[in-house]
Amino acid sequence: MTDGATVLVDFFYAQPVGHAVEALHHALAVQRADPSRRVSVLLNAATPVELASCCPWLDRAYAVRSPFLEPAPDALAALAHVPRDWDWVLDDPRRHQPVQRESFAGMVDHYAASDAWLRPREGRRPLGYPPPSRSRHEPLRLELPAAARAAAAGRLPGRGGPLVALLPAGSGPAAQYPSARSWGLVLDALREALPGLGVVLVGRRVRDERTSTGMPAADLARLAAHPAVVADVLDVPLLEQLAAVQRCGLLLSPHSGFGMAAMAVGTPWLTLSGGRWFEWWFDHVPFRSVVPDVRRFPAYSQFGAEATVPDGDGGERVPSMVRERVQADLHRVVAAADELLRGAVPYERCLDDYVRDLVAAHGGDASALWSFDDVHREHLPGRLGG
Repeated sequence: MTDGATVLVDFFYAQPVGHAVEALHHALAVQRADPSRRVSVLLNAATPVELASCCPWLDRAYAVRSPFLEPAPDALAALAHVPRDWDWVLDDPRRHQPVQRESFAGMVDHYAASDAWLRPREGRRPLGYPPPSRSRHEPLRLELPAAARAAAAGRLPGRGGPLVALLPAGSGPAAQYPSARSWGLVLDALREALPGLGVVLVGRRVRDERTSTGMPAADLARLAAHPAVVADVLDVPLLEQLAAVQRCGLLLSPHSGFGMAAMAVGTPWLTLSGGRWFEWWFDHVPFRSVVPDVRRFPAYSQFGAEATVPDGDGGERVPSMVRERVQADLHRVVAAADELLRGAVPYERCLDDYVRDLVAAHGGDASALWSFDDVHREHLPGRLGG
């Protein structure tokens, strides 16, 4: 491969924020291995493609508007604006996974069309499997525009105490996340333990092709009225929301791709971990994932079935997000918030502690774990996976 080679990262996948961050991190790994490379990304147009504008090292970003879930008979036409000739084309490995192919017909059609349209001179390979070379465990940092940072500064109050951003739900169904009442308990505990703390509510109520916060609007309004909440940036443009999060001492949320974007602007992420997915992306920023006691509150089913159970609030939720679980881990959430806000815990220790807890939650079976760049392997108990 010659210097100045062109590389296209073809990452046509689901629209949540975290997948755009994942694509950009893959592109960064390839570009950092040889800074002379001209690396571009191809993204589902329903993803926040504007995140690519925060990566000055990136050559281009191509937004492809085509169905993802449903069949995409016009997938080839949707690629007409993407140049055909590249030195390398690197694909999201999910395109080859049977469970993904069975679930996402539009993804299958996109990659069939992409195979026909693109003409890589050197080769086409799954991301993460060199060649071409890639640099491992690079920190991704989004350079937010000055206008977004200025807008965020104007939305947040001037105050002396620490700020915590709260995203109460990811983009899945409401049953996968704590209730507004449960989050109220968390905010009460934080307010009592950390005097002067203010909370900034983040999220998206708009329902369109992009993902939105999986909590009913009435419950978001209830949270916004909590005495700990000093501001909200609900529904403002994504880059402004990230600029607001960047001004906070941490982001508190359940598992969500938005947490990956928060770490990409340098903000620690405190996760009330549970639901289908464990946290698997690490970016040289201190973090805490409060892993549930899976004997009482099962979690991490991934693509497996995840039954709901009655919640203390009268509805149904996945076991790891019911009010009883939130109450059981309140002290851990408060302790983690305190140490992250004080900068008292280094990144490497966060990895050690989290991987230990995650292995225990999987019954000691580390083979069930995975992470971006396999970072977790160096932090397995006893370093058995190094």
